[in-house]
Amino acid sequence: MNTAALREQIQRATDHEAVTGHLHQRLEKQLPQLHPAIDLADGGGAALWRFVSAYIDEVPQLLDAASEVAGKAGIESQIKPVLKIAEDYFLRPPGILASQQGLDGLLDEAYLAHRLVEEVNDLYIRHLGQPLIPLDMTVANLIAHQLIGETFANQLDEVVHHSVDQMLCDESFELPSVQAYRDRLISPETGEAWKQWPCMSRRLGIGLDLSAASEAATGPGEH
Repeated sequence: MNTAALREQIQRATDHEAVTGHLHQRLEKQLPQLHPAIDLADGGGAALWRFVSAYIDEVPQLLDAASEVAGKAGIESQIKPVLKIAEDYFLRPPGILASQQGLDGLLDEAYLAHRLVEEVNDLYIRHLGQPLIPLDMTVANLIAHQLIGETFANQLDEVVHHSVDQMLCDESFELPSVQAYRDRLISPETGEAWKQWPCMSRRLGIGLDLSAASEAATGPGEH
């Protein structure tokens, strides 16, 4: 893994943002248009910025932690190709992202990396009954999806689905050796290593309030 290069890229993008303010401006414009279900508590734009900044910053940490867990759990050969693709999203982004710069562009690339891990988790749950990485990314990815925009985020999801389909097919989970990974996935060592990664959105004070979304949809006085 070359997460040092990812950190350097994020630092360059952070410096770019300090000069241009592109991502701050984008988030300020989006704030009044956010889905009613996105609950910023009392943080407003500051809470949204903290979330996006952490969402980007934590990609290399996530990949390093996943690599460490994979080694300890004995599943390195299975997870390394996954992590390599997530890394490549940053260092060699798909053509759909190649022209974007700064933190504004890295939000899209971070979404690709986080969604890839989420999709692989779903595959492991479906076939082995346990996630590869016991990390709740669902809410954070839904919020990032909203910030990126429905149309473009859906295109990025297609990139993720294609990558996973190319890398992990259903037949790969039918091998006896793969079934043996299940015990390692639920080992105390694996669980302990991931206690540092609770739900990202909850940790940053931003989440989804489905009751607010329901009220917005029905309107005042409607039942």
